Amino acid sequence: MYEGKTVGVVIPAYNEEEFIEAVIRGVPEYVDRIYAVDDASTDATWTEILAAPTAEDGPGPRYEQTDGGTDRGTTGNGLTPTRSSDRTDPDQPDGTADLQESWSVESMADSETPVHRALAERTQELRRQGRVVAIQHRSNQGAGGAIKTGYLAALVDGVDAVATIDGDGQMDPGVLSDLLDPIVDDDIDYTKGNRLLHREYRSEMPTLRLVGNFILTFLTKIASGYWRVMDPQNGYTVISRQALEAVSVREMYEDYGYCNELLIKLNVADTRIADVPTDVEYSDEESHIQYSSYIPRVSMLLLRGFLWRLKTKYLILDFHPLVFFYFLGAASSGVGVLSGLYTVWQSLATGSSYLLDEIVSPVLLVTGLTFLLVAMVLDRAENDALVRPQQLGANSARME
Repeated sequence: MYEGKTVGVVIPAYNEEEFIEAVIRGVPEYVDRIYAVDDASTDATWTEILAAPTAEDGPGPRYEQTDGGTDRGTTGNGLTPTRSSDRTDPDQPDGTADLQESWSVESMADSETPVHRALAERTQELRRQGRVVAIQHRSNQGAGGAIKTGYLAALVDGVDAVATIDGDGQMDPGVLSDLLDPIVDDDIDYTKGNRLLHREYRSEMPTLRLVGNFILTFLTKIASGYWRVMDPQNGYTVISRQALEAVSVREMYEDYGYCNELLIKLNVADTRIADVPTDVEYSDEESHIQYSSYIPRVSMLLLRGFLWRLKTKYLILDFHPLVFFYFLGAASSGVGVLSGLYTVWQSLATGSSYLLDEIVSPVLLVTGLTFLLVAMVLDRAENDALVRPQQLGANSARME
């Protein structure tokens, strides 16, 4: 427990047999649950997860089934979290009940709560050993899919704050407290690491990743509305239970790009977020991202998310004229570009062009870009208060 909040950590892993055991071992002691998710690895990742040390593990959060409906429990899924001090199991002299049965795939599949069923459908095996919950996927579901499974398990437990730490050893678990502090101390519901704030952090990132990161950062700013956020691809995050329940975890995108899509959903839910400076260590791990397919896929994901955000936030839930500025800007720019291309084609085909065409095209283009700029300024002003950059030092853990 951290400052009175129960904490869970989701560790997605695909073919990380060399790193996963060390990552689990490095999770701070104040973390109540560690959800280690093996995404149908083809190596010994699952074996390493099961072999991870658990001697120091504590009891973590407790839960019991309530009398009916998915809206009865404080977790929103029919479960009420309890502490080990709240009730005593007569069969357990230390007051901690054995929850192994509740973590079986069969019992979850038979549950009336949709969160339990969703978790069971994705899972081949669940083993709870101390505070480590080992989860094995039936089939490979992608990086976002592994995070999604961990989030579902955390919702079952009713954990107050859920972190994500990659299983490849690049992230330092020791600075987890820096991401937890804004959620514990302030009205922040989502924190994410930022490797781009400090020059020494950027210098450790390979050049190709750095360039791609800057491009996706700009596109994600537009799509999500979080204009002051950088490094959206950073998977070192913490989310509160309230925010997790607001973003429809069962509909979460399951491939690389899940963190970008999550920012869009958080913005529609008016979630306050914070950037936290974090370091990264690149060693012998192998990236599973295929950039030739990743970039166009994530770009289309961001475009769809951007249109969904405009429709949902500025037309359905409320009304804001910036939608029309975006629309007029895109339409004018598009017509201007097409008109310019037609003028060039006509000039090449006939050797001449109309003066009006030569004037209309740049005027439309400039007008469109002006409308887009106004829309972006209005969008940033509307969402500026939702982002609170954090400048916190590392290793400031406050444990109970």
